[in-house]
Amino acid sequence: METAVRYITVAALSHTGLIRDHNEDSLVAGPWTLCGTVTENPQMLVFPMGSPLVVAVADGIGGQPGGEVASALTVAHLAALGPSLDSEEAVREALTRCNRAVYAAAERDRALTAMGTTVAGTVVLPDALLVFNVGDSRVLEADGDGLRQVSVDDSPPLRPGQRTTSLVTQAIGGAARFNAITPHVRTVPLAEDRRYVVCTDGLTDPVLEEEIATVLRAHDGGRAVFELWKAAIEAGAPDNITLALIGVEGEPAPD
Repeated sequence: METAVRYITVAALSHTGLIRDHNEDSLVAGPWTLCGTVTENPQMLVFPMGSPLVVAVADGIGGQPGGEVASALTVAHLAALGPSLDSEEAVREALTRCNRAVYAAAERDRALTAMGTTVAGTVVLPDALLVFNVGDSRVLEADGDGLRQVSVDDSPPLRPGQRTTSLVTQAIGGAARFNAITPHVRTVPLAEDRRYVVCTDGLTDPVLEEEIATVLRAHDGGRAVFELWKAAIEAGAPDNITLALIGVEGEPAPD
């Protein structure tokens, strides 16, 4: 009797946008990282289901020095720790280590004082998904019923009529003196009929969730990622845009 072979697909893209002069975003998918650069086309990655697989984005805080350094440090730590992230507590500890590493780097180089980054992502396990974030980068879950945010924004309440805010209430680094963090970490079921968007606010600020859901109903994989990037560009792309689309696939095992 044949059994299903399951694997994880990740389509990822990072872009400066139309206003910023450089990219302060970074991304990690398993051992692969993309730091402060631009991808001309969506990158397609396939991983076997098994060891914990981390997929995350980090958005360097603009208006402060070294945002790209903070985001790159964060994804480098997550890439190194990824295979050990098998529980919510392990993820919390990893994010705490990222926070300390960013502050330590700023301590060594005063030009980087107060550098910081948001981070959001998932760890794919064989039977569940660990969702985490610090700041306002997001994880969105899509299925046949629509789109839902499964991360928790660290941002002040919106005023009536206000849709987004540029402020965050906690971040990895981001202050002149060390601040501890309280990461948001939760476990959600893993199913082959669901996809997950991990993204910086360069996507979710200009593009409404309804439009993101429409794109995901029409497209999958790299085409979906391209169309989401295109929607952000058409909306003015005021910030760096980085996103990854995660899917779980199955196929019959060979005889």
